Amino acid sequence: MTLGIGVIGCGNISAAYMKLAPMFRGIEMRACADMNAEAAQARADEFGLRAETVEGLLAADDIDIVVNLTIPAAHFEISKQVLEAGKHVYSEKPFVLGLDEGKALAELAGKRGLRVGSAPDTFLGGAHQLARHLVDSGSVGKITSGTCFVQSPGMEMWHPNPDFFFKPGGGPILDLGPYYISNLVQLLGPVKRVGATAGMASAERTITSQPRNGETIKVETPTTVHALLEFHSGAQITYCASWDVWQHDHSNMELYGREGTLHVPDPNFFGGEVRMTQRASFVNGMPEWQHPFSVPNDGDRANYRASGLADMALAIAEGRDHRCSLEFSLHVVDVMTSILRSGETGSFVEIATTCKRPQALQPDEAQGMLT
Repeated sequence: MTLGIGVIGCGNISAAYMKLAPMFRGIEMRACADMNAEAAQARADEFGLRAETVEGLLAADDIDIVVNLTIPAAHFEISKQVLEAGKHVYSEKPFVLGLDEGKALAELAGKRGLRVGSAPDTFLGGAHQLARHLVDSGSVGKITSGTCFVQSPGMEMWHPNPDFFFKPGGGPILDLGPYYISNLVQLLGPVKRVGATAGMASAERTITSQPRNGETIKVETPTTVHALLEFHSGAQITYCASWDVWQHDHSNMELYGREGTLHVPDPNFFGGEVRMTQRASFVNGMPEWQHPFSVPNDGDRANYRASGLADMALAIAEGRDHRCSLEFSLHVVDVMTSILRSGETGSFVEIATTCKRPQALQPDEAQGMLT
């Protein structure tokens, strides 16, 4: 069974979905829509799709799943409209900006027998599934602690319209946190409580990208956050996210077990080198792991964006849970918004939600997803 895919939101990220979706079984890109009709038509012409209005796409009989690629502040309302139109929805991250919105979508989807999925799906990449395999097999023993760092000067240097990154719903926690926290939860399980400090280096940012070079943006959300995550497993992870750092030498992610250490590559990407120590000695090279989603397919990178979307479509056909599920994604949102709340109050925050770890994606299962 092949499900028809429509896209709402034809900005930067839409090209990646449209380019990579044909790699996967179970889905077919058919139409796109945007508030800017010219943007929708341009993407349609580029990828051989049908340009629609938002209303037209929601009413189209050949669209089964709508991919919501609007800005974060619009995710909830658009996803709600998709469900009300009787279609499944897969959203870019974060799929909502708070628990109430997530619970409302869950209730609506449940009543209508529909699925809700959400990016990121990078944790399905070969590198992160190798890390999952090593954790699950006990290669470094029980994970007790770790560190995560995602720090840069900011988004205004490369994005053509970076305003939303610095408004509520943006910032490094809600924009980049989904990659890191999703990967941590798929590796270690749900989070129990968090504590954080938060701030910003400047109240204004100057755009240096084109075409708006020289314009200023008001900063309305924290741009540096230092957090501590305590997991139900007992692991304690230090997580630092900032757009106020020019340079650093921290690893993206390190997990410390009773028998060794895992060095996990940037969870913003599907591939990369996983390094492991057992006791104090490095294991030579990358542990053996032939996973299809480790194979470079975008220059020298492994890029399998839309794998989460494809997994959801196949799960619908097979009657099983999809990995980028609402329950999983809502827990990640809960963790991120609790970090921000802790940064405001200075107190630890207990996480209200929980979730099961997504099922590991074995190499043969990943191969079966590809056309």
